[in-house]
Amino acid sequence: MIAVLQRIRHARVKADGVESGSCEHGLLILLGVSVEDSMEDVRLLADKIPRLRIFCDEQGKMNISLLDVGGGALIVSNFTLLANYSHGNRPDYLAAARPEQAVPLYEAFVEAIRAQGIPVSCGVFGADMQIDMQADGPVTIVMDSEKLKRGRGK
Repeated sequence: MIAVLQRIRHARVKADGVESGSCEHGLLILLGVSVEDSMEDVRLLADKIPRLRIFCDEQGKMNISLLDVGGGALIVSNFTLLANYSHGNRPDYLAAARPEQAVPLYEAFVEAIRAQGIPVSCGVFGADMQIDMQADGPVTIVMDSEKLKRGRGK
């Protein structure tokens, strides 16, 4: 599971011209679900992301978390994060999970973040979406649940 975290001042997402989600001060999270992902991947990312110290304290040092600042999250599904671009000029997305696998894991991730008291809004799974955001920093971090597994000795 791959998550791209973008620290934001505000963001909103539209699907078919209709706003489906928005967030003030927090994180825009683009989430890609792989064919190899499971609930373990959901737990690893959902435990790590809210506690990641990427917001600035009073001294301007990135030392506080999303939980500490009381920020929100706008979570948008994004299968293109699983692009294989190693051959030719047209990426394939064979590593991306099909909707019947991806939707339950995406929804479990959303609920796991929400269960920690973080206000969450979402895009529309599988839709063509437009995202309007103001980055903060900018601070952008790519998280891969496979790296978290390796860090735990797996």
